[in-house]
Amino acid sequence: MNNKGFTLLEMVVVVIIVSILFLLTVPNISKVISSVDSKACKAQTKVVDAAIVQFRLDYGSEPGSLLDLVHGGYLDEEQISCSGGQSLSIVDGHCVIN
Repeated sequence: MNNKGFTLLEMVVVVIIVSILFLLTVPNISKVISSVDSKACKAQTKVVDAAIVQFRLDYGSEPGSLLDLVHGGYLDEEQISCSGGQSLSIVDGHCVIN
C-alpha cells in the first residue's frame, strides 16, 4: 500500500480552511475599494481647486464651468469627474462632488 498521497479528509479540511479565509477577506477588499474611490475623489477636488486658483490668477475671474478649465489647459478631460463615477462642479469658486 502506497502512503505518499493525501486522504480525502485532509483535502476536504484544506478546502474548508481556504474557503473560510476567502470569505473573511472578500468583504474587507470591497470596503477598501470603496474607501480608495472616496479618497481619490476628494483628492481630485483638490486638483480642481488648484486649477481654479490658477485660472483666477490668470484671468482675474472665476471659471464658469469645469470645461473652461479644460479649454484653458488647466485640466484634462479625465480630471473633471471622479473615477468612481461621481461628477464634479464649481460652486462658489470651489470644486464640489455632486
